[in-house]
Amino acid sequence: MFGLFKKKREPRPIFQPLGTDMHCHLIPCVDDGSKCVEESVDCLNTLKAVGYDKVIITPHFQHPRFQNDEDDIRRRYEELKKQAADAGVEIEFSGIGGEYRIDTGFQARLDNPRFLQVGGKYVLVEFSLHQQMMGCDEMIFDMQMKGYEVILAHPERYPYLNINGSRIEQLKNQGVYFQTNALSLGGFYGDEAKKRAYQMIERGWVEFMGTDTHNTMYSQALIDLSHDRKVEKLLEKYEFMNKTL
Repeated sequence: MFGLFKKKREPRPIFQPLGTDMHCHLIPCVDDGSKCVEESVDCLNTLKAVGYDKVIITPHFQHPRFQNDEDDIRRRYEELKKQAADAGVEIEFSGIGGEYRIDTGFQARLDNPRFLQVGGKYVLVEFSLHQQMMGCDEMIFDMQMKGYEVILAHPERYPYLNINGSRIEQLKNQGVYFQTNALSLGGFYGDEAKKRAYQMIERGWVEFMGTDTHNTMYSQALIDLSHDRKVEKLLEKYEFMNKTL
């Protein structure tokens, strides 16, 4: 009964050391992220409140689920940027990228690349959460040969990437950057993902941190995480590359 009167937590700006959130899904109605402008505005305001100054938005590109087109995404991004300004959102829009799933449609995309690049330099890719597709290594290598810097989104969420296994070290040795999700550190994706995230950071394998915010449920989880002293100390100590974006 007393839980009904629990005081709502206020956001704390612990993510100031990062500066830029470089992974979120806040263009409405293009993937499994925000469903309307109002939800995007609410999430953007939360990002500002927990300490971010800038945001790079990264919608999904996934075959056949999210058949997004880069030109259409650019147009929708500019619309959201204007709508957010009209709503008084204070966070700076610092560009648009994409989260590209390495799947059965990725080779065709690689043959005619139009990648939306994070910070104008990096291509953010993701694997299936269940099993890695055959040929991933070759496609990542092909990207690198074409001059792209590759960031792997949330490696802690792939249970088949064992922290002590050779596969994950191979990716690091191949020059792949790692981006962990902030919410992984709070157990949002489960205890195992949380454990792997901390282990990767402790080994110095993580270059970027993103929120991967999809909707207001993620925003509330970020507010809760902003009260986590362990995460706050980690952000003060560990040098992520977000500030370079």
